[in-house]
Amino acid sequence: MFDFIPTDYFLLAFGFILLIKGGDWFVDAASGIAKRFRLPEILIGATVVSIGTTLPEVMTSAMGAISGSGAIAYGNAIGSIIFNTSVIAAMTIAIRPSSTDKKALVFPVCFFFGTAIFYLLNSYLAGGFDRWTGFVLLAGFVAYMIINVINMKRNPAAIDSSSIDSDEAEDTASTASLFKDILFLAFGAILIALGAYLLVESATSIAEQLGVPESVIGLTVVAIGTSLPELVTAITSLAKGHGALSLGNIIGANIFNLVLVCGVSITISPFDLPVNSLLFGQNASLILDLPVMMAVMGIMTLPTVFTGKLKRWQGLSLLAIYAFFMTMQFVFVKGV
Repeated sequence: MFDFIPTDYFLLAFGFILLIKGGDWFVDAASGIAKRFRLPEILIGATVVSIGTTLPEVMTSAMGAISGSGAIAYGNAIGSIIFNTSVIAAMTIAIRPSSTDKKALVFPVCFFFGTAIFYLLNSYLAGGFDRWTGFVLLAGFVAYMIINVINMKRNPAAIDSSSIDSDEAEDTASTASLFKDILFLAFGAILIALGAYLLVESATSIAEQLGVPESVIGLTVVAIGTSLPELVTAITSLAKGHGALSLGNIIGANIFNLVLVCGVSITISPFDLPVNSLLFGQNASLILDLPVMMAVMGIMTLPTVFTGKLKRWQGLSLLAIYAFFMTMQFVFVKGV
């Protein structure tokens, strides 16, 4: 019925594989470098690891923007936030609820919602994103990183050296050289860039063949594919009992999706809010995608900021929301 080109599906799968392996190498190398300098686990999760696991989204969205597929870039960033929160974090919370340092959450949570409100204002009022918006978001990324480092220096008590297993640190130092970590960091970045290019090209081609709106492909297939490094990190952290690393990674990755992923793609090629998908006759981005993004982050973070605990009901609720979101995308959302 459809004139499919098998090569597109092969390249889509191959792109995913490159992203996963590249992200894996990058995260391992970045974590190894960070541990050599005795950085705390929460800082590694919220900054170094988050940047590493967000690189697929950065590269994919940048490639999409360069090729003029603004809907892919938009959908990838928003879809990744939704997937990170309502699937990856949700599974972690549902399987192993835990306590967390609520004071450490206040700044990143406030920063996320402040940035999200700025993003929503552009979406609902301006209907798109100008290049100056991209500059503001990138400035926000720089500010976030600087403030994180300053806070760590001002609050040395928050730096818990015990959070980094001394045996692991010694083992890392003895078995892998700094040069090896830097080499794997570079190779990981190259694989991520190549995987992102293949992913965007094949996903765009498949979307055109199937008649599926680019924004839907970006919100689902591409978003899930580029979020796989976060999933691998969360599973590994859960297995090793490093909950702070996993939670910090998810929140940090979501922030970077807004300020870095969106900032880069908008700066490269400003675009209007996608209007090629409708839900009940209205722009699906405005009445489904953005509200779900805010809702899942609210459910995950706001109760935790006040109680200092992650509850199983939060994880189960988030998983239910994602099931609803996917159903709406593939059953009720229509292309224009």
